Amino acid sequence: MKTRTKTLGAAAAVAAIAASLPLSITANADPAAPTTTETITVEIPDPQGPGCDNFKKEMPDWKALSKQPVSKVLASIPEISTFNSAVAGGMNPAVNITAVLDNGPYVVFAPTNDAFAAMEPGKLDALKGDVAALTSLDYYHAFLGLLGPDDVKGQRPTQQGAEIKVTGKGGDIKVNDTAKIVCGGIEAQNARIYIIDAVLDPNSPPEPFTPTGVSTTSTTPTTLSSEAPKPSPTATPAADAPIG
Repeated sequence: MKTRTKTLGAAAAVAAIAASLPLSITANADPAAPTTTETITVEIPDPQGPGCDNFKKEMPDWKALSKQPVSKVLASIPEISTFNSAVAGGMNPAVNITAVLDNGPYVVFAPTNDAFAAMEPGKLDALKGDVAALTSLDYYHAFLGLLGPDDVKGQRPTQQGAEIKVTGKGGDIKVNDTAKIVCGGIEAQNARIYIIDAVLDPNSPPEPFTPTGVSTTSTTPTTLSSEAPKPSPTATPAADAPIG
């Protein structure tokens, strides 16, 4: 009786150990938790414009620009090095707006080096020595927003204060009816960059669109330009009133 009891007790102990093994294996090898982490890839849209092929050749890692602040992106594109010099203190150490641009979101119109070279003789040199004029020009090339090539059109108030007019969409966009998009919608971390083929002049704002009441800065120039060259409309009639 005693021997049988010991045998039964040993068998029961072995069975208990065997029964416990699958539980411990299952607990240690449960792979369910790690599968919850999934990597989400965001597709960077292709920039658009006739010069985008050249841009991509110069910047083969252009998609990585979307993770960099706009100041670094502007500094990395060889085709707009003159514009980068204008906004980053290279032309005049007193004019550096990169900290402002990095605090976007902004749409930035960046003229090519050829666009600056095509300016009137002496104008670029004059800008380098004129802090106010250079600052005005820099801010006239940026406005608040994150707009792609299909959405950037409209009359937009720039950081300089005057407005610009953007027409068209995709790769066929004009700014102020003069500058054409070379390659646009280039993504930076906090901006969309549009390389353009002409320098925009803040002293020659475009003719406004048909007034819509959307922009307060566009209504005042619209009334003045439709009535007379710029003299005060009330002072002139008083001076020319018939005598007696």
